[in-house]
Amino acid sequence: MTTSTAARKAAPPSTRSDSLLRTALRLDAVVTGANGLAYLAAAPLLDDLLGLPGALLRGAGAFLLAYAVAVWLVGAGPRISRAAVEAVVAANGLWAIGSVVAVVTGAGSPTTVGAVWLVLQAAVVAGFAALQITALRHR
Repeated sequence: MTTSTAARKAAPPSTRSDSLLRTALRLDAVVTGANGLAYLAAAPLLDDLLGLPGALLRGAGAFLLAYAVAVWLVGAGPRISRAAVEAVVAANGLWAIGSVVAVVTGAGSPTTVGAVWLVLQAAVVAGFAALQITALRHR
């Protein structure tokens, strides 16, 4: 009994999945933050390329920077909150769906490059959500 108790204390079963979850959250935060910075810094260059208004890009960039900080903080503590991760997964899902809806409806009048970018962005964000929910389920 002492051996099994010591083994559980030495290597908690959730350590590996917490590590995967932490990595998924951090990667999400870094990619999201980089995207937000690009939208803020390069909005005048991207608006013609993507066919999206500069004001929309700057607003999205500011939101994405704040969101990136929040996602980083979710994974930064000693214990990762299940509810916080579920909120990140839901927000990522909404962003992915919203990106596809924008393409389908032509919201913001994206160019072909802009439409492809939005779909690729949706796929990446949906991938983060899938990875995060998978890691959460294996905790």
